[in-house]
Amino acid sequence: MIFPSVIFLFAFLPTVLFFYYVPFRKNLQLKNILLLAASIFFYAWGEKWNVLLLIVSVLMNYALGMLADKESRNDKLRKPAVIAAAVLNLSLLFVFKYLDFTISNIDQITGAAIPLTHIKLPIGISFFTFQALSYVIDVYRGDAKAQKDPLKVGLYISLFPQLVAGPIVRYTDVEEQLKLRKESAEKFASGTERFITGLGKKVLLADTFSVFADRIMTEVSGGAYISPAAAWFGTLCFILRIYFDFAGYSDMAIGLGRMFGFEFNENFNYPYISSSVTEFWRRWHISLGTWFRDYVYFPLGGSKKGKGRTFFNQFIVWLLTGLWHGANWTYVIWGLMNYVFLMIEKVTGIAKKKPPFVLMWVYQMLIFGFGLVFFFSPDVSTALLYISQMFGGGARAVQTAADYAAGTSAPAVLLDLTDNWIFFAAGIAFSTPAGRIFDKNITLKRVLLIAVLMLSIIYILKGGYSPFIYFNF
Repeated sequence: MIFPSVIFLFAFLPTVLFFYYVPFRKNLQLKNILLLAASIFFYAWGEKWNVLLLIVSVLMNYALGMLADKESRNDKLRKPAVIAAAVLNLSLLFVFKYLDFTISNIDQITGAAIPLTHIKLPIGISFFTFQALSYVIDVYRGDAKAQKDPLKVGLYISLFPQLVAGPIVRYTDVEEQLKLRKESAEKFASGTERFITGLGKKVLLADTFSVFADRIMTEVSGGAYISPAAAWFGTLCFILRIYFDFAGYSDMAIGLGRMFGFEFNENFNYPYISSSVTEFWRRWHISLGTWFRDYVYFPLGGSKKGKGRTFFNQFIVWLLTGLWHGANWTYVIWGLMNYVFLMIEKVTGIAKKKPPFVLMWVYQMLIFGFGLVFFFSPDVSTALLYISQMFGGGARAVQTAADYAAGTSAPAVLLDLTDNWIFFAAGIAFSTPAGRIFDKNITLKRVLLIAVLMLSIIYILKGGYSPFIYFNF
C-alpha cells in the first residue's frame, strides 16, 4: 500500500484514525495493538509473503535485544547477541538485496555460469533492517533498555508511516513515546498540514519531473543521442524529482506520526541552499547520515586516529552509503564521488575560507547533479554516455533537430519548460526557505493546502502516480 492511493486515503487511514480516536482513545495498549496490526496489514497489502520477513525481523531482534541488555542474567551472552544481530540482520539484507549482484560479478570475473536467484527485493528492507539493528546495538551499549514487551518492539520496527521509506527512526527517539504519548488537536492539525504538504510534493511536483527525467534517461539508455539542452534539462529534473520524492515521503511520514501522537526527527533541512558538499550532506537524508556516523564511522574510530585513518573511515562510510542505495556499480561510483569531494573540502578547508556563495553553490549543485546521473542510470556506460552528451558528445554527429531522439532537441526542451513553467517555478521555490512565505498568513496557507489536497486527489484518480524512488532501497 502506498500513501498517494485511493485505498490509503479513503479507506485505510480513515479506518485506523476512527478506531484510534473513538473506541481506543483512552487505552494506550489498545492503540499500540491497533497501530501494530494496521502496520502489518499495510505492509502485507503489497508485499504478501514478504510480510513474514518483517515479522521474523521483529521477533529475532526482540529476542536478541533481551539477551544483549546490560541487565541480562547471563552477561556472557551479551556480546554474542549483538554480534548475532549484526550477522543475521546484514545476512538477510545481503540475500535479498545483494546476492544476485554478487553472483553476476563473480560470473563476469571468473566466467562461471552461476544462475541468478531473481529474489524479489522486499520494499523497505533497508530501512527496517537498519532500525532493528540499531535497537539491539543501543541496548547493548546501554543507550536504551531492552523492551520487554514484544508488541512495542514490533511497533517500533513496523510503524507504517515510516516503514517502507524512512526516515530511519532510532529507538531512543521513540522509546518513551511507545510508553506514553499525548495526542492533541493542535498536533493532529499540524500533522495533517505536514501530510498534505508531502502529498503535494510527491504527486504534483516529483511525479511531474519524473515524466521528463524518465523519458530522457530512457532515450540515452537505449543508445539514442540527445541534445546538450535535453541532457542538462534532464539533470535539472533529476535534482528536483529526487528531492520532492523523498522529502515528500518524509513529510508524509512525519505528518502521519503526529496524527498518532508521535514526533519523528526531521530528515531534510533545505539541502539545495548549501554552499559546499559537506554542508549538503548535513542537510540531506539526515537520518541515514547519522546512522552511518553512529554505527559505522564512530566505531571505526571517527577522526580520532589521525588523518589517514579518518580518510579510510570516511571511505568505508561512503562505500557503504553507495551500496545501501542499491546493488549496482552506479551507486558505488555515486557514493565514492561524494567521498572524493568531501575529502577535497576537508583537506583544502575551502568551505571555511568563505569564497563567494554563488560560486560554491554552483559547484556543489554541479557535483550533486553529475552524481545523480550515475544514481539514475541503469549502468555505468549509460551514465558516461549521458554526461558526454551534456557537453555535446555522443556516438555520432547531429546536423539538425530532426536527428535528435524524439522530443530532446533544444526547441522541444524549451517547449517542455514553457508548458510546465509553473511546476518548475514551484519546485525551485519550495526547495528553498522561500516556500515558507505562506506560513506568515494562516488563512492563505490553509486555502493553499486545501487546493494542494484537491489537486493531488485529482492526479491520483487520474492514475498519474509513479512509485517512490526510495522504495527500491
